[in-house]
Amino acid sequence: MRHYIALIHKDADSDYGVSFPDLPGVITAGTDLDDARAMAAEALALHLQGLAEDGEAVPEPSSLEGVMASAENRDGVAVLIPAPTEAVKSVRVNVTLPADVLSEIDHYAEQHGFTRSGFLAQAARKAIAA
Repeated sequence: MRHYIALIHKDADSDYGVSFPDLPGVITAGTDLDDARAMAAEALALHLQGLAEDGEAVPEPSSLEGVMASAENRDGVAVLIPAPTEAVKSVRVNVTLPADVLSEIDHYAEQHGFTRSGFLAQAARKAIAA
């Protein structure tokens, strides 16, 4: 099983932020450490699924030593997040959205390291869970 290194950061008066050095732009946050770890697993799964759907290569995970060798990573707490082992079957669908909403979705997804499909899946899961 492959594991990716997530770095958890905490600033005063903020949630726990999580980033993946091997996957620039993939970020998430949690209200506590357990929530941050759970959100990291979800973000990783969605991102890897999005890469697969888009036919893009999935990068190999770096070693812990390699990640921590970078000075910019040393202020985070490293945790290993397992990559999903089961291939999630993706289904292609057609949806109709107003052009301005689609533009906002694409802009947000790009700024936060998601594909359009990955962002919409994450948004749907959050809405369903709420």
